[in-house]
Amino acid sequence: MTFSLVIRGTAVLPDGLLEHGWVGIRDGKIAALGTGEVPASDEVFDAGDDLIIPGVIDGQTHACSYGGLPGIASTTRSAVAGGITTIVDMPYDNPDPLNSLATLNAKIAAIGKHAHSNVALYGTVMPGQSTDEIAGLIAGGVVAFKISTFESSPTRFPRISSNQTLEIFNALADTDIPLGVHNEDQEIVRAHIAAAKAAGRDGIEAHSESRPVAAEMAATAQFLELGAAAAAHAHIVHLTTTRGFDIVENYLSDGYRSTGELCVHYLWFDPDADGAALGAKMKVNPPIRPGQIDALWGDVISGRVAFVSSDHSSWPIDNKFTPSIFEAGAGVPGLETLLPAFFTGAELRGYDAVMLTVEQLCERPAKFFGLWPQKGTLSIGADADIAILKAEAQVWDAAKAHDELNWSPFDGREFSVKVSRTYVGGKLAFDGTNVVNAAGDGQYVARGTSSWF
Repeated sequence: MTFSLVIRGTAVLPDGLLEHGWVGIRDGKIAALGTGEVPASDEVFDAGDDLIIPGVIDGQTHACSYGGLPGIASTTRSAVAGGITTIVDMPYDNPDPLNSLATLNAKIAAIGKHAHSNVALYGTVMPGQSTDEIAGLIAGGVVAFKISTFESSPTRFPRISSNQTLEIFNALADTDIPLGVHNEDQEIVRAHIAAAKAAGRDGIEAHSESRPVAAEMAATAQFLELGAAAAAHAHIVHLTTTRGFDIVENYLSDGYRSTGELCVHYLWFDPDADGAALGAKMKVNPPIRPGQIDALWGDVISGRVAFVSSDHSSWPIDNKFTPSIFEAGAGVPGLETLLPAFFTGAELRGYDAVMLTVEQLCERPAKFFGLWPQKGTLSIGADADIAILKAEAQVWDAAKAHDELNWSPFDGREFSVKVSRTYVGGKLAFDGTNVVNAAGDGQYVARGTSSWF
């Protein structure tokens, strides 16, 4: 049996490490796994003692929120440089959200033209839009839907009313498709922002207070209750406190399909410790809360977190240079830091960083978005989407990122690992320094048949 490529190293399989192992690839798939002597192959890459892991699936990115559909190019270049072989992109594109078969087909065409990594897609429903498009979008392969309880833009990021949210849940109830939400109560947030402005408080220290935990929990609880009423899958795309996971767990224990997601910046930053140095560079919504890091790591370890994502935002740094924190754009780049930041944070706390990373960044998002077992695992028959992780300390230099943004709140932070290679469909995409595959080598990934519940 001859392979097109064999990668030798320490393979991280679902049941543990395969030391001195090898992964045999043929026709873009994992065809064999073994140890010892490497079999005949057109090409062999010896990774030594480095870890061979499934390619990361980043379950929350915003590739097209600033530069439109061409933004897929720089976002997916950055993805493969970060060991991410599939991004799950949000629907709030500039200028038109993905809420119809026409916008879905346009985005699929853009993926075919621009993508270096694979891309799966969220869809959405706009205010006042009927649910008639939902079935066609599901047939077209969207992996989830996303709405917001807070309006940042009336066209690109609108608020969906409670009655329409219930209609959407009812339309999804007989499917495995999750409905995700940006979870902030609009009236509470706007009142608190107005109060902060009136008091002359306009720095990063005012950001969390101006979008208080009460606003996040109120929106979370209402959304989960609407999902429960429809017996649909309700998903919170970012929770910032352990209290949020308590609420999700309460609904889950009552038998409802409820899940909560965590973004890696909530596991690293604290406004009390980092706000003075970072300012608006750490502004995200919902805000990073003080004093939550250790508790949130506890939620990861306990299994209460569905998966961890980057919530990568494609905003240029100029968007952060504003006189007031309230005018600064919300969101941070994160594709090249998701994997090393999560791994390093887990390792620093004495956890099994290898298996926890593969579980949270590969296996769980694959299962959540219906991509398992084709993705998220080193198993025979799975797609040969692979990252090689080297135990080598690095100080992150955002100026060398491949996202054309070249800034990050992680700039200057030390990570314990680095991505040395990334393969997409068995083809080398990143060689440790440069992105070497072509635009269009990434593929559109439609939802498969696996289900979280």
